[in-house]
Amino acid sequence: MPIAPVVRAAVSEVVFAALTDEILSGRLAPEEPLPSERELAEAFEVNRHAIREALKRLQQSGLVSISQGGRTRVLDWRGHAGLDTLVALATSGAVPSAKVVADLVEMRAALGIDAAVLCARRAKPEQLAVVVEAAHAYPETPGATADLTAVDLVFWTAVVDGADNLAYRLGLNTLAEGIAAIGHEHLAGLLEEYADRGRHLALAAAIEARDEDAARRLAGDLLLRHGA
Repeated sequence: MPIAPVVRAAVSEVVFAALTDEILSGRLAPEEPLPSERELAEAFEVNRHAIREALKRLQQSGLVSISQGGRTRVLDWRGHAGLDTLVALATSGAVPSAKVVADLVEMRAALGIDAAVLCARRAKPEQLAVVVEAAHAYPETPGATADLTAVDLVFWTAVVDGADNLAYRLGLNTLAEGIAAIGHEHLAGLLEEYADRGRHLALAAAIEARDEDAARRLAGDLLLRHGA
């Protein structure tokens, strides 16, 4: 079979994933120093550049602290890591995957409800038109899961863009990536929610009418019913 050479970036990804799992699982405890770059390179049987790249990513993820001329120490992820660590937490076993899924659903609902209200309040007329158009893209006869998930992401992206909240926009990106990594089918009722064209049309109409109370209620009906 044809074998492609392992590129440097792929090697650093493997090292990053392995060290992330060690940290999130608790096998590497907070404040514990990591082995030196040389020792890690020998243990992983890779070059030091790959180790350096992996450590840089760990630092960016809030999992380690790199001191100039000193040792790299493990940080407590609860106080330093970001949302992008959620999926790694589920796979490491540090937090039960069911807990991660439930928390993702809860955060998604809170963000979506508030974004719907803010969109009704702040969106420009052209943004409202995009929200309505996105709602009409939900199929009358639901098709494949991939089609539904793509349509749903377009709709909520339009709503969050209309809300004009950059933190919500970046949060939506992280939630979408996390849910995709875990699998939409593992979030109870999510696919049924995607398929509910009528509720999405009603929500879009409330947002277009700038009815904040109705937007809050309809978004809650849509996003909370499967998480109960």
